Order: sequence, then C-alpha cells, then structure tokens
Amino acid sequence: MVTIRHETASDVAAREALLDKAFGKARLRKTSERLREGRLPAEGLAFTALDARGRVIGTVRLWNVIAGSAGPSLLLGPLAVDCRQQKKGIGRALMEHALNTARVLGHDSVLLVGDAPYYQRFGFAVGHTRSLHLPGPVERERFLGLELSPGALDGAEGLVSASGAAAESPRPAAAA
Repeated sequence: MVTIRHETASDVAAREALLDKAFGKARLRKTSERLREGRLPAEGLAFTALDARGRVIGTVRLWNVIAGSAGPSLLLGPLAVDCRQQKKGIGRALMEHALNTARVLGHDSVLLVGDAPYYQRFGFAVGHTRSLHLPGPVERERFLGLELSPGALDGAEGLVSASGAAAESPRPAAAA
C-alpha cells in the first residue's frame, strides 16, 4: 500500500537521498534548479509517497514561477520514485495528485523539463513553451507545458523566472 501526503520536515533527508540516488549530485547544476534555488515549494504543492512501513519512496514538488508574458505558473520537479518501487504506478499517482491539487488550488499552468514521452500522458506538450525561455541551457524538446485552464499559455513568450516565498537561509554559527 502506498500513501501520498503533503511533505513534512521529517521527509527532507530521505527526499534528498532519494533525489541524489535518482539524479546524482549533478541535479543541483541543472537550469531548473536555478528557479528552485533559495525558494520554498508552492503552498500545499509538495508531496511524499510512503510505503506501508512509512518509508519515503517517492517525491514531487511544484514551485511558483512567472512564465514570461503568461504570468504566474508552476514549475514541476523533481519527480522521483525509489528505483526498487518503479513500474508500480507511484510516479503516475504522484503526478495526478500534484496536478489535481494544483488545479483545485486555482493554478492555471505547469511547466517542466523532463522526458516528453513520459509527461505527454499527463497532457504536457512542447508547443506550450515554444516562445518561453529558461535562465540557462535546456534541451528544447524536454521543456514542456500543461494548461490547467484552457488558453493559460496561449501566446506565452519571454523568460521564465522564479517567484514565490524565499526559503529561510541558515543562520551563521555564532563566533566562539
């Protein structure tokens, strides 16, 4: 049995270990990370999948961004499932849960950089991002968009930039 719930502070270490295993440390150098860096996930849009023992086996987060002329949007990622739990529908369940929650919360669109054949099943398409640009290199065929509200990305052009709440930075240790 798999449970999907909102991410909690106690999930962070396991989530980071899962992401390191799935994507390696190079994940922190990707263009999408520039949009997440120093930010909190969008309110109510960070989810964890747990196995029957309560172990973190999957994660997905959405982040507030400005999609150029289209205005407020979300950036999805990363989505990861423990390699021992793949091909069981956990990634699909996380995606559907995250997208449905975003829709209920009134968000209009979602962007991501990822495997087009995988994400197309959820309605993501490269055509929605044709005239949008990220703040760094990206393979264009992997830059995808999804309209949660019809027409939300029609004619969207310009730079995608970070928005939303800044993460609290760690305080420097007091001098001894």
